[in-house]
Amino acid sequence: MNISIRNHIIDNFKDCDLNDIKNSINQSINDKDEITLPGLGVFFEILWVNSSSSDREKVIKTIADNIKSA
Repeated sequence: MNISIRNHIIDNFKDCDLNDIKNSINQSINDKDEITLPGLGVFFEILWVNSSSSDREKVIKTIADNIKSA
């Protein structure tokens, strides 16, 4: 059986509103449960693919500036 985690996550959130997605992200981060990392990765991929190059640079800078203190 071949399951696409990416497609499964996207399908699970297709009918969610902004608040549902926000709550899911916050809960995933607050719980620090590594099982949610693939979902956050899918969200990040969607953000990255649909961002301008200047927005991508801001994301990279934010990550680089904050990863040192993580």
